[in-house]
Amino acid sequence: MKRKGRLWLICILAVTAVLGLPCFVWAKGQDKPDGQTRIYDMARLFGEEKRGQFQDQIEGYQEQYHMDIVVVTTADTGWKDTTEYADDFYDKGGFAEDGILFLIDMDNRELTCSTRGKAIRIFTDSRIETILDGVYEGAADGDYEACVESFLSDVERFAKAGITGGQYNYDTETGRVSAYRSIRWYEALMALGVSGFVAGSACLGVKRRYAMEEDPRTIRNLNMAYRAEAKFAYDQETDRFVNRFVTTRAIPRNTGGGGGGRGGGSSAAGRSSTHTSSGGHTHGGGSRKF
Repeated sequence: MKRKGRLWLICILAVTAVLGLPCFVWAKGQDKPDGQTRIYDMARLFGEEKRGQFQDQIEGYQEQYHMDIVVVTTADTGWKDTTEYADDFYDKGGFAEDGILFLIDMDNRELTCSTRGKAIRIFTDSRIETILDGVYEGAADGDYEACVESFLSDVERFAKAGITGGQYNYDTETGRVSAYRSIRWYEALMALGVSGFVAGSACLGVKRRYAMEEDPRTIRNLNMAYRAEAKFAYDQETDRFVNRFVTTRAIPRNTGGGGGGRGGGSSAAGRSSTHTSSGGHTHGGGSRKF
């Protein structure tokens, strides 16, 4: 009798596990990338209405600026650090080649922006710091919806401004520098005007020479060239050393007090520091604890 009881118990547990498995899988996978969703609130920090507003706002920005924008919250990074988790989530999520991901990591208490493709050049180190300044205020107050509002506002502002002048990518692992080169419309117009003027002047000069147009200067040059009595006369000259003056002056040593460092100076204003993710993709961005 006891044996039959144990068999019935095992059968009941097996049936319960089979019936509950789809629900478990759905619960675990409902916040996974599906090709449409861009708000993955796995830490349950946003209200349902706000989540929908953020989704609609992001869809508008995607269409306008042609890059992906993703917001993720998590309470468990699975032993990964925050940057690695953010990079991997973007790489494995099937998102566009160009995009930015904002992660609120409640496990490590860290805010992270991960950029890829064109977004690396748009969101330079200084712009990422500006974004983190804004989202930190909301996180410090526990208002995570305000974090996302600040993030999306700054993303729109910088995406609209485009790639800053003098921008370059700096690979922190290899030291390789990749400068962004572009020609603005007024620069192209100016170059076209200058080249047209130079080419036109050369063509007009050649045309005048072949047309044998005589002007006073040309006639004078021709007469001088073919003048029979033209000759050179040499006079003997002697150089004499008269005196010598020597002036001495102390050159002050450079104490190194000038600017220019890793974080300062105009040269760093357009820098985007990059690294390679575990998936082999190049990412930019930055993080801040809260």
